[in-house]
Order: sequence, then structure tokens, then C-alpha cells
Amino acid sequence: MKKQWRYSGLPLVAAVLAMSPALAQSVDTARIESAGQNDWLTYHGSYKSHHYSPLAQINANNIGNLSVAWIHIPGRSTRGVQSMPLAADGVLYYTGSYSRVFALNGATGEVIWSHFPELDEGLIARQTHSPYNRGVALGEGKVFVGTMDGRLLGLDAKTGKVMWETKLIDSQKLTVGFTGAPLYAKGTVIIGSQGGEWPGRGPIFAVDATTGKKKWEFLTVAGTDEAMKTWGNDSWRTGGGGGWMPGTYDSETNSVLWGTANPAPLYDWSGADYKTQGARPGDNLYTSSVIALDIDTGKLKSYHQELPHDAWDFDSSVGEFVMLERNGEKLVVHPNKGGFVFVYDRNLGVKNVWRLVENINFVKDIDPKTGALIGRRDFSAGKVTEPLCPFIGGGISWNAGSYSPKTGLYYKIGQEWCMTLDVQKTTPVTTPQAQLNIGADFKMAPPPNGEIYGHLDARDPITGAKKWEIRYPEPPLGSVLSTAGNLVFVPDSRGILHAYDAETGAELWSRNNGTGHQGGIISYAVNGKQFIAVTAGFGGMLADEYAPNFGGVYKSMPRDDGALIVYSVK
Repeated sequence: MKKQWRYSGLPLVAAVLAMSPALAQSVDTARIESAGQNDWLTYHGSYKSHHYSPLAQINANNIGNLSVAWIHIPGRSTRGVQSMPLAADGVLYYTGSYSRVFALNGATGEVIWSHFPELDEGLIARQTHSPYNRGVALGEGKVFVGTMDGRLLGLDAKTGKVMWETKLIDSQKLTVGFTGAPLYAKGTVIIGSQGGEWPGRGPIFAVDATTGKKKWEFLTVAGTDEAMKTWGNDSWRTGGGGGWMPGTYDSETNSVLWGTANPAPLYDWSGADYKTQGARPGDNLYTSSVIALDIDTGKLKSYHQELPHDAWDFDSSVGEFVMLERNGEKLVVHPNKGGFVFVYDRNLGVKNVWRLVENINFVKDIDPKTGALIGRRDFSAGKVTEPLCPFIGGGISWNAGSYSPKTGLYYKIGQEWCMTLDVQKTTPVTTPQAQLNIGADFKMAPPPNGEIYGHLDARDPITGAKKWEIRYPEPPLGSVLSTAGNLVFVPDSRGILHAYDAETGAELWSRNNGTGHQGGIISYAVNGKQFIAVTAGFGGMLADEYAPNFGGVYKSMPRDDGALIVYSVK
């Protein structure tokens, strides 16, 4: 174990605390649910997952005066910065690569404390999805973060001191850990592991927020008797699953809503006989699904498998659970990586399915009433003649969209790209390995009728009706933010932060942050002043495809640096 330098000098922390806003000591379930306008308390702002700020000090009339207030450099930003910052009581919390955690004065950027977990550098070098981290959770005076070596840490929100740490995954064996942010609710911290391409069983863990003791574990691969029957020939041993992005909490049903990843191997040679033949015969529950778990026990309450026997890596763990009401009915909107958006009732019954992107041919369609796949494409071993659409990066990626209660519109990034594919008949992998279990060679390709591009759509979240669209020469990988100031912010892949009129899509302002975006953006207020915080820093498995495929600015864009840039109106 190589010990990394840790910045936590208590005298300095005490000095900074004396000059800082009050730290988050009272973040609890009720406070996150109410979503106060000055804070950003969980990954999507609140359990409603709107990714929206009710602040309006920065607005369409004064956006031209928006400028940099301060910048923080996290250092050692291998594969960029992918974190979603959080803000509570004037303090901003975010992570850099290697699960480094920072607490900063939200008004000035001054470091209050930082925590650099001690990590095994040899293990990190063997891991495929590393060393980036996508954020923290707040609750009960603590900051919670997952590490790449399979631990969940509870840090004191005032000092960064480790209050507890719990080992949840044997990462030395599986070479997977935690890259996604946890979720805090009802005295519990929930986190899902990586694992769509390894022979693990995609566990989702719940840990007591006070003690760090594990409360329950749910296996997304064959985790119930019902699910076990959907993996023929004991193929559940090839694994997959993994809820690698945070879900949300529904207090009315006492449920955790979570999305799960694809099964392994990603691509199967079974062809149309996938129910009985190939690498993993059957529907492979509960991979590529949305699930509702009882937060107290971890028991499965309901589910919908968005892609039965996912043979394309268009899993369900990306995207948000947007909680809405329409005509007195309580609904949940969930994007799927395949480019479709599912609308559910609160028990995950399908109410509608609509298409966000144009270039989709892995299915002809999805039945909007039942969610059943229509005209699916299943591959035999060998070269696939017609390109598969979308590309493995998805018609929708993991970057968050935003719903504005003010406009009633859902703002979401779509990705128009395809891929050539050569499916391989591989030996089932049932023992831990360092590399991905993919089962195919692939290469990015343009859509049949045009060029690769990305777009920001403003749509009705329930029907999918489009009001306006903005196109980009390459798909943006950063998250979207809408605000009560009639603004929509999009950090693009070239490094430009754009602000649009939320009603019309007219661009009102832009600034170049100097490197590509692939992380979070939020808004918060300190002492009555509104700020916009965005992470920048390119790299990672999808971003690495940009230089060879698009050239231009991406050829010189570093993949080992990053920053948190915070804006305000002077």
C-alpha cells in the first residue's frame, strides 16, 4: 500500500472554519426532499431529480455580466474531472480523481479541508474504469464517498476526518470498485458498484449512515429465485449488472429507485435464439432494468426490465429518475442509454416510451404502452453488415438532463452516432479478470444518413413532444442545468459553457473553460449571492474516443488535468 499525502492539518482547518459559512450539519431526508433554493444537497439537487435551481439572481437579462468568481484545481486529475458538486450552507463539496474529496468556501473557493484516501497504486493501474469519481453524498454531518478499492467512507463534514470506513467489495479480486456517487436517505447510504463487464453480480449496498455497518445488499444479477431462472446454463456466473450511477428515494413508497447495468459479455452470438442459446440464455434479470427496493430491508418491490437480454450495452444505470405530477398522476421519467425515455408510475408500471434520438436501429421501436421491444436485432458471430445505432456510448449517456418546473420542459442531450461491429464467440468468463468482457470488436461510425452530432432537446417529459433543439458538432458529455432565471446551461465537449433562453433555445452567453466537460454543473447561493459551478477536465472511456474520431481540438486536449470553475454576476 502506497500512502498518499493527505491535507488535513487541523490548525489550518480550524482557522478556515472561523472564516467560513456554517458547514452542513443538518442535512437529512426532509431537507433534501424540500430542496431549499440555496443548496444542492444530492446528486440531482433533490430526490425529485429535476437537476433544476430555483435561483433567479442570474437570469436572461444579466447573463452577459456572468464571469469567473473563482477556480479550484484538484490536482492529479487522471482521466479528467467527472464529479457532480454538492453545496450546503455555503460550503461546496466535490471529488477529483482517486476519490479525493474537497470542502471549499462556496463564496471564495478557499479550501476548508481535503481528504486523499490511501490507495493501492498497483490495483488502480489494473482497473479499467479508473481513477475517476463522480461525487459524494451529504447527510447527518458527514460526507460519504466511495473508493476504487471497494470502500465506502463517512467523513466529518467539518474537518474531513474519517468517521468510519466499510469495505464492501474485494477489489483486489474483482478489480472493480466505486466510481459513482452514493445516495443518502433515511439514515442510510446506498451505493452501487461498477460491474457491467465483469463476473460479479452487480451488488447495490446499503450502509448505516451513523455507524458504517452494512444493512443490506441486493444482487442485480440473479438476485432472486425468479431472476435465477432467466440465466440459462448457470450463465449468471458471467455476471454484469451493477448500479454504477446514483438513483433516488421516494418517501411515499419508502423505496429506493435504481438503474442497473448490462449483462456480460456485452455482445452475445446467440442471434434470434437468445432465449435458449448463446453466452447467457434468457432475459438476464435484473440487468438493464429499473428496480424499486425497500430502503429498510433491500427487498425488491417492483421492477421493469427496459432491455430484456441486453445484447447492445444500452443499459439502464445511466440517467435520472425525474419525479413529476401530471393530471393528478405521479410519474417517473427515466432515460435509457439506447436513446429512449421511459415514463413510469411510481410502481414502475410503463405509462409511455418516447424516442430522444433519431439514429436507433437495435430495435425498430419500443411499445409505448407495454415497454415491449419491437423488431430487435440480435447478432450471430462475425461481422455485422449494417452499422449498429447508436454507438456503444449510447444515444443517451450518463450526463444528467434537467427538468424545469417553470417551463414544464425537460432538457436532455441526445447523441447521434453508430458503430461497426464484429461479434466474437468467446469462452464464458466466470472468474475475476482485469479486462472487460466485451465479446466484440467495434468502431465508431457516422449514421447512415449523415454526420455524427449531438443535440440538446427541450421536450415535454411525458409525451416527448419537442419544442426546440440545439445541435453540436460532437455530442456534449457534461450535465445540463436549468434555473428559474429562464436559463439552460450546457457545458460542451470542446470546453465551451453555453447559456440558452429556456423558452426559446436562443444562445445568450458562452465562455471557454479551456478543456472539455464531462462532469456536473450546479447552482447555489452564499449570503444571497448566486453561483454557477461546473467541473471541467476531459478523459475516460467515452471521451478517449473523441481525439481519434473527431481530431481538431481533441488532439491537443489533455486527459490528465481538470478544474472546478465557479461563476457569478459581479
